[in-house]
Amino acid sequence: MKLKHLLSLLPIMILSCVQQQDTQVPEKPLNEVLVLGAIHGGHNTDPVYNTTYLDKLIREIKPDYILAEIPPDRMQEAMKGFKRDDSISEPRVMRFPEYVDVVFPLSKELDFEIIPTAGWTRPMAEERSAKLRAISKDSSRVEDWKAYTTANQLSDSLYKATGKVNDPYFIHTHTYDSIQDVALQTYNRLFNVELGLGGWENINIAHYWHIEKALETHRYKGKRMLIIYGAGHKGWFLRELRKRDDIKLLDMKPFLDKVK
Repeated sequence: MKLKHLLSLLPIMILSCVQQQDTQVPEKPLNEVLVLGAIHGGHNTDPVYNTTYLDKLIREIKPDYILAEIPPDRMQEAMKGFKRDDSISEPRVMRFPEYVDVVFPLSKELDFEIIPTAGWTRPMAEERSAKLRAISKDSSRVEDWKAYTTANQLSDSLYKATGKVNDPYFIHTHTYDSIQDVALQTYNRLFNVELGLGGWENINIAHYWHIEKALETHRYKGKRMLIIYGAGHKGWFLRELRKRDDIKLLDMKPFLDKVK
């Protein structure tokens, strides 16, 4: 093609490019997601990873939504008591100082919404406990119970050997998740099906169903969502969250650095 002909087509090519740019769909803002591993009652006693530390950490994170390890059917009662006299009397929520002493009080100062996402139910927990007791006493399940307890002991010893028990930096690492998996994957392999809804995989699926519902509800809002659960759940959730392309997973370390 001759240069003269190419030059004659140049205005048309430029116009086409401009039109294509004008019709491009604007990029959708991704929500930022963090997973905070809690140690429940340990926050009342640990010299570092305590409720004061959590308070500072959540202030640094500045979440728009907190996805909490609270069952949806317990949330109304918990909030009712908190609004009445600044205390939590709902039995399930009372077990977690990260909510009683930190998240609920902070909700009066910071502009975030608490979304209950736990799949736990009392009948499920009672059934799980009863089945585990029965397995522990069943003479035909001695090998299974031994494998389970041995895996727990190994996981605990590996954790203690790190010298970083309840260290918030270490809790938010892949290594921590791997150590937890030593016990949890054995527990899951041996008993998940048998424990029904209370099995490890099954209860995480139930939790994550609520988490995913919240992620879908607030998709592409450009908000920051903080998931707070017992640290053992963190690895399971992260594996699922990494499959999503509509969120940006944030590392906890930069926020921990600000709380030092």
